[in-house]
Amino acid sequence: MSALQGVERSALATVRHGLSLTPEFRKGLAGTLALAVLATLGKVIVPIAVQQTIDNGLRDAVPDLPYIRTAVLVCAAAVVLTAVAAYLMNVRLYKRTESSLATLRVRGFRHVHDLSVLTQNTERRGALVSRVTGDVDQISNFMQWGGLMIIVALGQILVASVLMFIYSWQLTLLVWATFAPLLVALPRFQRWLSAAYTRVRERTGDMLGGIGEAVVGAGVIRAHSAEERTATKVDEAIESTRAAQTRAQKIVGFVFPLTEIVGALAIAGVVLLGVRLGMDGDIMRGELIAFLFLITLFFSPLQMATEVLNEAQNAIAGWRRILGVLDTPPDVADPGDDGMTLPRGSISISFEEVGFAYPGGKPVLRDVSVDIPPRSRVAVVGETGSGKTTFAKLLTRLMDPASGRVLVDGHDLRELAFSSLRERIVMVPQDGFLFDGTLADNIRYGRPAATDAEIHRALGELGLTDWLDGLPAGLDTPVGQRGESLSAGERQLVALARAYLADPDLLLLDEATSAVDPATEVRLARALESVTRGRTAVSIAHRLSTAEAADEVLVFDQGRIVQRGPHSELVATPGVYADLHASWVSAARS
Repeated sequence: MSALQGVERSALATVRHGLSLTPEFRKGLAGTLALAVLATLGKVIVPIAVQQTIDNGLRDAVPDLPYIRTAVLVCAAAVVLTAVAAYLMNVRLYKRTESSLATLRVRGFRHVHDLSVLTQNTERRGALVSRVTGDVDQISNFMQWGGLMIIVALGQILVASVLMFIYSWQLTLLVWATFAPLLVALPRFQRWLSAAYTRVRERTGDMLGGIGEAVVGAGVIRAHSAEERTATKVDEAIESTRAAQTRAQKIVGFVFPLTEIVGALAIAGVVLLGVRLGMDGDIMRGELIAFLFLITLFFSPLQMATEVLNEAQNAIAGWRRILGVLDTPPDVADPGDDGMTLPRGSISISFEEVGFAYPGGKPVLRDVSVDIPPRSRVAVVGETGSGKTTFAKLLTRLMDPASGRVLVDGHDLRELAFSSLRERIVMVPQDGFLFDGTLADNIRYGRPAATDAEIHRALGELGLTDWLDGLPAGLDTPVGQRGESLSAGERQLVALARAYLADPDLLLLDEATSAVDPATEVRLARALESVTRGRTAVSIAHRLSTAEAADEVLVFDQGRIVQRGPHSELVATPGVYADLHASWVSAARS
């Protein structure tokens, strides 16, 4: 289940909270509304001109041509002014909308990065991306079109109603009485659409997540002949999205004809009652014709209400999902300016009665207490599920302990500013992630100012010059998306070079040499000897050679450190490590 649920809010509260996060939209809103009023007032000029022409210019047997000419010129000028006002209103609204939604995207993206790995893992990657892209696009569509329609429509209905009342209060009451039931029913339609389009956005996020997963995992899918199963899952996700969208459109399809029927009834009633009032002398011919024009101005916004409502519910559903991200508090928070900045130098590490459990699971670490002195090389070993990877994540503060403390140089990790922490501690994961770009771009990722000469020197010190020379374009070799143009072993070489160039004080290696060939492993082992000299190094060991080269070995079993000491002592002592060592030796011989 997703952890990004957010706070349950009504549609109005959702919009109000969403707008509070985008102050750029509110800036200059008064000017935009003024232009909207001007554009709206201009729309009643034509009905007024028609009424004046009929009732005054054509009142006598001989048409008053100068009067008619003046009315037409005034009408034309007003139409031009209205068009200019509408254009300026659109431009201002589009600029403010794009600026505010860019802010919302940036906030959403940055907040996603502030969330812990544990929180991110509760959400499928495609669905998470959908929240800060597709959902914001839905908001954009509404604010640039639906929001504009709401501003213009409200003014149009108000101005049309006032002018209709001036011409005939009886006909105005008839029009409002005809439309009143529809206006009363609209809030209920809004609630139906809100639920329907929230479902649509959820299903869309699931669909994007499933498709993205299938594309990224295409190699695994083909390797296990799972194409049919995967296609079925994607088809089901697409079908769920289609069904949700269809349900929402059925509601829209039900509401839209109602406005057409109500509008036709209103026009028919006005014609019948208007003729009667005209016969009694209560309304002039031009006023009745102008009134029919005004009904169109009154009716068209209501006719568009269902479509606006459609866009509004899409936008509100999108707002709820992006607010679900922003409302999720980061459980691994950066203290920022209040955080400590430690000077560079060798690092000491202390775990004080640290415990950790994943949500809904049993404890992974139990009362782990250990001190790692500066400049020591430590190997962490244990069976799968013993807690060694969680130990590494807590050490790099990808997660925080549920109990106890993790200290660096005597300071709780939670007190350190991320800028200082990430500079001093660098982790090389087992599956080093590479970004789409060149080899040089990826190596200098942790140190953007590094020159090509410094990268060449770093690769030389790691013993990787021969490997670099064998690449088609050297440092300019494109690695492809996720580094897929390189082999798994080559990706690890790049990840190690990237960490080495960053020059951390603590290097955490999640068996960074596990996917390289034996010859490269020997080169890296020699390079790592010099890389780790003078700095603290912790390696999650999956190979015998890593444990043998360490100053000390920490042996994990069922979330506890059950043995610690140098390899030579532990291998001679019956216990977990001796059993692991025997398994390694047996595997190496087979």
